[in-house]
Amino acid sequence: SFHPISKLEIQTWYFDALNDDAKIDALASEYGIEDFYKDKYRDTVRIGRETSDSENFDKTHSYYTAVVQGFFRTFYYARGAAFSFLIEEKPEYGGYTEGWRSILGRDIANPVENIIIENYCGGVYIPAEQVIRLLLDYEGDPEIRRDIDGVFGGGFHRIFLKALNAAKELGSGLLEATEVIEPDPINLNASACYSNLFHCDTEGPLLFADIAARQIAETIAASEKTDAEKEPAQKKKGFFQKLFGK
Repeated sequence: SFHPISKLEIQTWYFDALNDDAKIDALASEYGIEDFYKDKYRDTVRIGRETSDSENFDKTHSYYTAVVQGFFRTFYYARGAAFSFLIEEKPEYGGYTEGWRSILGRDIANPVENIIIENYCGGVYIPAEQVIRLLLDYEGDPEIRRDIDGVFGGGFHRIFLKALNAAKELGSGLLEATEVIEPDPINLNASACYSNLFHCDTEGPLLFADIAARQIAETIAASEKTDAEKEPAQKKKGFFQKLFGK
């Protein structure tokens, strides 16, 4: 998922709240966060507060920041696609991102990779100025467009661009994460979300559900075709068994 959030909001919404629980009530009141989600917000920050310096930053504070963002505003879901994956293939794309030590302007005791390393993890952060640059490069450079469209397959490049444009309009950066939301493609109402499910832009989960439905239909059709092909052979075998008594 992709979460439009500025560096100041990262500090205010998550890291300041780590040091002062009263900020959660003040922010919830300011932004109209319902009590149910305020409690989830508080629980997320509490878990962050219990994080030791030996734990991986991407798996903890980066991920929790993405969860917290979803209590405040819209975030965007892209199934099986990440800017982190593009950087793994072509490290030069790392030039569009900024590391956490730079984002926070201080040293970090926790080990940090600044990229998705496994499930339930924060990923890259694309700062505001690079959001604009990446959108311009996507439009003006066919190779960059091809690379992004290739990584964000199945139409999910549209979701990534939607998230980038939302960040541009807000003047914010874009934080990547994985498993903040886990859509159920069969029943989207049964989807799991560690943030506010209703703040997830619906286009991504609906696209995932559509792809899943087509894959299921194709699997059923292929299975029925295989069964149909087997049936004549079975009947033929039965006929010769009767004819030759075998």
